[in-house]
Amino acid sequence: MKPVLHLFIMIDACGWEILQGRPFLKGLAPHRRKLESVFGYSSTCVPSILSGHWPDEHRNWCYFVYDPEHSPFRSLRALRWLPSAVTGRRIFRRWMSKFVKVQLKFRGYFDLYNIPFRFIHLFDFTEKKSPLQPKGMNRGSNIFDLLEEGKVPYFVTDPSRPEEENRDRLIADLEKQRIDFAFQYWAGLDGLLHMVGNDSPQIGTKLDVYEDWVTRTVEAAKRNYQTVRLHVFSDHGMANCDTLVDMRTVIEALPLEFGKDYAVVYDSTMARFWFLTGRARPLIEQALAGMPHGRILPEEELRHYRAFFEDGYFGELIFLMPEGVLIVPSHMGERPIRAMHGYHPTDPQSYASLLTNYEEVPDHITHIPHIHRLMEAALPSTAPKP
Repeated sequence: MKPVLHLFIMIDACGWEILQGRPFLKGLAPHRRKLESVFGYSSTCVPSILSGHWPDEHRNWCYFVYDPEHSPFRSLRALRWLPSAVTGRRIFRRWMSKFVKVQLKFRGYFDLYNIPFRFIHLFDFTEKKSPLQPKGMNRGSNIFDLLEEGKVPYFVTDPSRPEEENRDRLIADLEKQRIDFAFQYWAGLDGLLHMVGNDSPQIGTKLDVYEDWVTRTVEAAKRNYQTVRLHVFSDHGMANCDTLVDMRTVIEALPLEFGKDYAVVYDSTMARFWFLTGRARPLIEQALAGMPHGRILPEEELRHYRAFFEDGYFGELIFLMPEGVLIVPSHMGERPIRAMHGYHPTDPQSYASLLTNYEEVPDHITHIPHIHRLMEAALPSTAPKP
């Protein structure tokens, strides 16, 4: 038998509030902790976990940014002549996303979402590399760089494969004792929560499936390793969305032109603005002040949550919705979904969870980037282990 396996299993969107009142993994991982997430979506959370750094350090924040000089999408502007009945369909966007990803040789997650083709040449996409691979960060290193440097044999999820296949690949590695470290990433709960919300009975059923998968994985590990150090965690939670706000109509009614006076990305829970003329900011700020929901995030608050970028790369003004309010239509989709994340880090449903069989998790593990400190404990000859 091998001496130790460090087993890290990330269940996307398995937030602290979602687990309350559920017996999920209490036998295998009885030590539980509420973790504060970071401000942003999974595009921010996953790199923060894998690197141990904050958004303003690794610069993996939101996906689309206004950057016409570096846009790789100029050729897609020709699609603006297609009817919206075609280009607005999710199946068309998914097919195009797969095609474009191959053509542009992007290695990370990629989706065109609902960016209008008549404006797509004004935008760049920020995750061209995969944070789940060595040298996959926009800035700095991640845990896989450190594992490679330390020559630690490891498993990492392949996002292009189904969850069940990644489950079976990891178990096969454990049975053959090929690895000392594993990072398993299951994203299915996130997609389900978006569709049905966090009150649906389907959530409990999905968690039962995951508990079975974790149990099978741990049993395989215990047959082949003397000690199995298990950490199951999430990146954020998920809030039900009962209120819809149409920001786009309000902004487009202003005497301003998109691409000449301003640019904006309407994410699901926030809008990020760039100002191209002097008259744009006061008009847009006045319009935002009249919105029934949401607020402009001040610089000091963005700095506090480590999501302020001096160069305004991700937006010169960030307008955030309160928990449970969804921007529809947005550049993420034309139609509402049942639940969403990406709200303020201290909103109730934003908190992540950490479940472990390790009793001595230090008190300083309080935010999701700190999970990286636990992963560093798997490395040989590193700083003191937690």
